[in-house]
Amino acid sequence: MNTYSKLLLAALGISSFATAQTTYMPLHKDEYSLMDKVETLSGELTNKFFTTVKPAPRSGVVQYFYEKREQARELGLSKIDRYNLDHAISKSGEWTPNTRGAINSKKAIFRTFYKKQPDFIYANEPEYNFFLVANPVISAQLIAEKNSAGNQMDFMSSRGVELRGWIAKRIGFYTFFTDNQEQPVSYIGQYIENKAYKAVPGGDFYFRKGTRSYDYMLAQGYIDFQAIKNYTNVTFGYGKNFYGDGIRSTFLSDFSANYPFLRLNTKVWKLNYQNLYVELTPQFVKGADARLPRKYATIHSLSINATKWLNVGIFESVVFGRRDRYEFGYLNPIIMFRSVERAFGSPDNVNLGINFKAIVAKRLQFYGQFMLDEFTSKQFFSRSGYWGNKWGLQLGGKYFDALGVKNLDLQGELNVVRPFTYTHYDSTANYTHYNQPLAHPLGAGFVELIGIARYQPIERLSIQLKGMYYSQGVDTGLSNYGSNIFADYNTRNQSFGIGVINGIKVNCMMANLNLTYELRDNFFIDLGFTHRRYASSDVLAVPSYNTTYGYGGFRLNIARRDYDFY
Repeated sequence: MNTYSKLLLAALGISSFATAQTTYMPLHKDEYSLMDKVETLSGELTNKFFTTVKPAPRSGVVQYFYEKREQARELGLSKIDRYNLDHAISKSGEWTPNTRGAINSKKAIFRTFYKKQPDFIYANEPEYNFFLVANPVISAQLIAEKNSAGNQMDFMSSRGVELRGWIAKRIGFYTFFTDNQEQPVSYIGQYIENKAYKAVPGGDFYFRKGTRSYDYMLAQGYIDFQAIKNYTNVTFGYGKNFYGDGIRSTFLSDFSANYPFLRLNTKVWKLNYQNLYVELTPQFVKGADARLPRKYATIHSLSINATKWLNVGIFESVVFGRRDRYEFGYLNPIIMFRSVERAFGSPDNVNLGINFKAIVAKRLQFYGQFMLDEFTSKQFFSRSGYWGNKWGLQLGGKYFDALGVKNLDLQGELNVVRPFTYTHYDSTANYTHYNQPLAHPLGAGFVELIGIARYQPIERLSIQLKGMYYSQGVDTGLSNYGSNIFADYNTRNQSFGIGVINGIKVNCMMANLNLTYELRDNFFIDLGFTHRRYASSDVLAVPSYNTTYGYGGFRLNIARRDYDFY
C-alpha cells in the first residue's frame, strides 16, 4: 500500500467524527474578484476565508456575501455590485441559511431541468440529507491569427460535465471533466513543442493531431470533510491550488497540470494554517506508453490577519525525489523543512516565503510576496552577482471603483525572479510538475509588469483590458543562463556576475481586449483581440516573432481559455 493510500485511509477514519464539510469555489471564477472588492470596500479583512489561500470554501464565501449584501448601502455598493452579489450567492445557493438560495427559474424545462437558474440538474432532498447539482460543460472558440509566418485559423473546444454536492452534510464532493481539442495560437504551439516543455499548458497527457492540433482530457475532483468541528477540513483530491493575491504567484500557481493532493486546512480565530501533501510528475521525454516516475512535495502556509486591514503570511515548501515513496520526515504538519532536509543530507529543494495584503482607504489593496530559494549573505552584500542567491519578488496593487467611476477596477503587478530560482542539481527535485513550472509560467531570470482594467457598464457585460511586458534572459543550445528551471544548475555558464537578466535578452509586449456577455447564468459570449510582440537581442539565436489575433466564442460552466501567460 503506497503512502497516499495510507493517508487517505487515515483521513477517512477521522471522518467518522466529522460533522460538516464544504465544497470550494473553482479557480478563475469571477467570485474571486468580487471577494477582493467587497473586502476592500468594507475596509476590514474577513476571517471567514483567506483570499491568499485558494480555492476558497463556498460555505465561507456565501456566508460573507450574504452578510455584506445586507450592508450594501452602508458600504456604498453600486447596483451592479448588488447584482453580482445576488448572483454569486445564487450560484452557490446551497450554502445560504435555508440551503435553497439559488434563484428559481421562471419555467423549468420539462419540469425537470433548470429548476434553478444556475443549474441543469438540481436535487436538494432534506429527507435524505442529500444535495446534488450537475451541469454540462461546453465551450468553443474560433481564432483568426496573423503572425510573422503568415495567416492561420485556430480553434479550441471542450465538452464535459461538472458535479458537486454533499452526503448527510458530512462528505462534500466535486468533479469536473472535459474532453478538449485545441489548435492554439502559433506561439503557444511553439511553447508546446519546445524541448524544455513538451506539454500543453495546464494539461497532462495529450495526443498530437496533425501538425498543430492537440487532443487532451482534463479531470479534477475531491472529497471534503471536517475532521475537527468548525476548525479543520480535510480534502483529498486531484486538482490545483494557488497561494497569493496576485495574477501570478511566486509560491504556487495553477499554471501546471492537475495533481493528486491531500490538504488539511485549519482555521482558528484570525489564523489559517494549511498543510498540502502532493504527488508530482518529474520532467520526462514524451514517448511510448509507460508508467511515469513520481516525485513529491509538502507545503505549509500560515496566514494571519494581524490587524483588521493587514494580513501577513509565511510559506514553506519542499520538493523531493524518492523511488516512488513519500519521505516520512516531511509528513510532520508543523516543522521547518530546512532543518529536516539538512538532516537527510541536504538532497532536496526547499523554498521559503513571506507575503502580505493590506487594505488602504477602503479603495486600495496592496499585496506582495518574497520567495527565497537559496541565499548566501556574504555574496549578497558583496554584490558579486552570485548565482546561488535565488529569489522571487512580487508587488502589486488593486484600485476599486477607480477615480470615482463605479465598477471600474484597476490592478497592477510587478514580478521579478532571479536566474536559477526553482532549479536543483537533481532535475527530479526542481519546482516543476508534468514538464511545467509550479509557480510562475516564465520560470526564472525575468522582470514582468502586468496591468488590468476591468469595467462592468451593465449587469451582464464585462470589459477587460490587459497589458503585459517582460524582459528575460533566455538559454540557447547548451548554454545555461538560468531561465530554464528544468536544467541542472551545475551546468551553468558562470557563477558570478549574474544579473536578473542573464543570457540573450528578449522583450515581450502583449495587449488584450476582451468583452464578455453573460447571456444567462454561467453561459458566456466572448469576443476579443490580442497583439503580441516578441523581440530578441540576437535574432539568429532567438528569432523575433509578432502575432495579432481576434477571437470569438461561447462557453458554459467553464472559464475562458486565454494565452496571455507567455
